[in-house]
Amino acid sequence: MTAPDTPAPDAPSPRHRFGIRFSLLARRWRRALDARLATLGLTDATWVPLVHLKETGGGLTQKELAALVGIDGSSLVRLLDILGRQGLVERRLTAADGRARLIHLTVEGEKRVAEIRRELIKGEEEMLADLTDAELARMLAHFDRIEDRLAALTEKRAAEAGQ
Repeated sequence: MTAPDTPAPDAPSPRHRFGIRFSLLARRWRRALDARLATLGLTDATWVPLVHLKETGGGLTQKELAALVGIDGSSLVRLLDILGRQGLVERRLTAADGRARLIHLTVEGEKRVAEIRRELIKGEEEMLADLTDAELARMLAHFDRIEDRLAALTEKRAAEAGQ
């Protein structure tokens, strides 16, 4: 008989299950949030860039924002046109380069992000109801460790590629 935390000898290692489980959970999490934000008339394509602009303080190039959102530049241009027509974002010329434009939230965009945040908080509270703050803090600390490790691996690979 094995201890409760010890997998059976023929069971797959938790290390071999983690990545796919985490990936699938992230997709389900995102779908749940997207469904919730659809009630505000937002799609995942529209709310994600707004939140990233708020998180970063704005003033991002289209290329930077596209990388954060995870879409190609031409798709982002169309999306920014839509968000601009809705009065949520604006493109501002930079003083350093008259051709470059930085993306910023408007006052209306800031208000919209506040609505999004309120709805995200409600959804997250609902989904995390069975977890204590201490459990979540431990989980977030683990996420930080994984993120640090990924950054170190990326840096190492970049250095090796540059040799």
